[in-house]
Amino acid sequence: MIVLGIDGALGSFSAAVHRDGATAAVVRDGNVALEEGLAAIARAMRDEGIVPQDLDRIAVGIGPGGFTGLRVAISYAKSLALAWKRPLVGISSFDVVEDGGDATRVLAVVRGRTGVISARYRDGDASARASGPIADVFAAILPAAMTGALPVAGALSQDVRDALAERAIDVQPMSPLAEVPAAAVALLGSRRAPAESPHAVRADYGESPAAKVPKPR
Repeated sequence: MIVLGIDGALGSFSAAVHRDGATAAVVRDGNVALEEGLAAIARAMRDEGIVPQDLDRIAVGIGPGGFTGLRVAISYAKSLALAWKRPLVGISSFDVVEDGGDATRVLAVVRGRTGVISARYRDGDASARASGPIADVFAAILPAAMTGALPVAGALSQDVRDALAERAIDVQPMSPLAEVPAAAVALLGSRRAPAESPHAVRADYGESPAAKVPKPR
C-alpha cells in the first residue's frame, strides 16, 4: 500500500510517503504551510518516484494543534483526494504523538497557545480528553488519586512537567511513532479505514478560539 501523509497541526508542515513498510518525509520549517505546503507534497512524491495514480489513499492529521497549519493541511488533503479520486483518512494528533506501543495507560499532550494544551488520557479501553489551561486539563482527565509513574507522549514542556509534578506524577517520556508527524500520519493511514467521503474529514481544533466576536444585536 502507498499512502501520502500530510500534517500541519504539529509544528512545521510536513508531507510523507509510506510504501512497503518504509516512510520518506519532507519538512518545511516554520509557519509556511500556505506558501510551501504543496511544494513539500510534490517533493515527497517526486523523491519516491510516484504519481497520484500510484497512491492507494491520502492521510491527514486532523488535530488538535496549530490552527492555521491544521486548516491548510486539511484543505490540501481534501482537494487532492477529490481531484485524484483517492480515499482520505483523518488521523488524530494524539495518535500521532504516541509511540504505538502497548502501554496500558498513557497521557498524550498537544500544545496550543501559550499555557494551553489539549490532552488525552487512555487507560485500557477507556479514555478522556480536554483542552484549556494545563492545570485545568489535568484536573479534568486524570484520576484524582493518581500518583507514581505515567507514560507521557507529545509536548513535554517544563510547564507540563511542573503541573504533573504538582500531582506527584513521575513522567516517563515516550518517543513519538515517527520523528516527522506526516510520517506517523502516513503509517497510521495505512492501518485505518478511510472516511466515507473526503468531506467527512473534519478538523479537531481542541481549544476554543483566543477571542470571540460578539453577535450583533
